[in-house]
Amino acid sequence: MTIGIGQLGLLENKLGIQGGWLKQAEQPLTPYHGTGFMLASSQEEHIVNRLTIGRVAKRAGVGVETIRFYERKGLLEEPPRRESGYRQYPEEAVTRVRFIRRAKDLGFSLREVDELLSLRVDRRNGASAVRRRAEAKITDIEHKLADLERIKSVLVELTSCCQSKSPTGDCPILEALEGRSRADVGESLERAEK
Repeated sequence: MTIGIGQLGLLENKLGIQGGWLKQAEQPLTPYHGTGFMLASSQEEHIVNRLTIGRVAKRAGVGVETIRFYERKGLLEEPPRRESGYRQYPEEAVTRVRFIRRAKDLGFSLREVDELLSLRVDRRNGASAVRRRAEAKITDIEHKLADLERIKSVLVELTSCCQSKSPTGDCPILEALEGRSRADVGESLERAEK
């Protein structure tokens, strides 16, 4: 049942209420939003949708120290402290941290990640610049794989020369690491260093 303002006076008279008590009741009550709700002044309304460092870290799937590390390296902007002493990060910080983490997972160095981030912001370069960096990373990975294969072949050869029952003084693996290699071990090491 809805009662208009004019009807409030009549209702007050019928109930014997004086002083406009019902008119005061027409004011909206303060809504209850739960214990986690924070009110912000008009100056701070833009901060309400911001996140603490812990929330950014949790949503991005990294630790708080990782966020701080990215800030020190200049990959993530460090927001100013509020009067409360806490830093409040924008929602975009989660997206940026996820981008950094995924690029690192693909083998990009922090310097390369920084370049990719700048390309992501400055879209004038186009996708070809990103593609060139990805192709360079593929070439780098291929070189590393070739190096690992050479290292593996030397280790396989060294372990095949090792007589596990002999004293460690006669171990070809230890001799190779000390630089006192036998002729056959020496040749393998020279090939691996090339």
